[in-house]
Amino acid sequence: MLDRPQKPPLTIRLCGPRGFCAGVDRAIQIVVLALKKYGAPVYVRHEIVHNRYVVEGLQNLGAVFIEELDEIPDAHRDSPVVFSAHGVPKSVPADAEARNLFYLDATCPLVSKVHKQAMRHQRLGRHVVLIGHAGHPEVIGTMGQLPEGAVSLVETEAEASAFDAPDGVELGFVTQTTLSVADTAGVIRALETRFPNIKAPAAESICYATTNRQEAVQAAAPGADLFLIVGAPNSSNSKRLVEVAERAGAKRSLLVQRASEIPWDEVGEIGTLGLSAGASAPEIIVDEIIEAFRQRFNATLELAITAEETENFPVNRVLRDVELTAADMAFVNGAA
Repeated sequence: MLDRPQKPPLTIRLCGPRGFCAGVDRAIQIVVLALKKYGAPVYVRHEIVHNRYVVEGLQNLGAVFIEELDEIPDAHRDSPVVFSAHGVPKSVPADAEARNLFYLDATCPLVSKVHKQAMRHQRLGRHVVLIGHAGHPEVIGTMGQLPEGAVSLVETEAEASAFDAPDGVELGFVTQTTLSVADTAGVIRALETRFPNIKAPAAESICYATTNRQEAVQAAAPGADLFLIVGAPNSSNSKRLVEVAERAGAKRSLLVQRASEIPWDEVGEIGTLGLSAGASAPEIIVDEIIEAFRQRFNATLELAITAEETENFPVNRVLRDVELTAADMAFVNGAA
């Protein structure tokens, strides 16, 4: 009888916290509960969160994703429309009200906090400098809280150093919630060097979940032969985790959406794998990737936990009379 070749040993350093944050979890719950309460279709403006698996799962339940409100057919004007977790400009709910649409705002409360910080700067007579990535929905939403020309976007240290402020006006800054803490610190330093009197927001803009996931990856990265981040290519916080892993000592770091995207021919002989997931990536895919490595390696799980998250953001009041069960969320969380 032939001996089966032994699988090579592999240590998988599984980061914690990872995956869904409270804001993402709340946004998905809002769509699921709206479908339970009002039935399909429920329209969602923009991807509710940046993850194709989540979007397709909600589509299977009856959600319809649109980019603009004028895509809602006249026959469905009574159907709910949900605004994504990234937040929207003030013009969007105003447009919904003008069209007599029933809308549910799934903006993450921490993004809403940045909106309020930007508005506070303006109320105090300051020109707002927003540190973030051009074109990202959260940045569009934050800039859309204030009148045109009241906000300037700065993306890099070089842009911060070259930024020309409007004459005779104080400055205040806020940041996109999903940025790299290290990168943002550099941009803020450059702004403060150029404008010593620039005012910081009343509270930290980068959200706790972004910081926690980056710190867990930093702890797990040293000595990792490969670090995988589960997330979408349009997910800002997921892409930052890839960068954090490489800076912290991983030999190589990759962003993958599913196990099917793992380039096995390039993985080669590895002894230690780091594994985490962006704030929009469901746990069911993390499980899928662990299983894919177990099929090829004699894998041992090693937890790299740097924080415990207990935050819970309640859904919209109008949905709180609907029961949310484990079965309702099994498409992203897996079987209980």
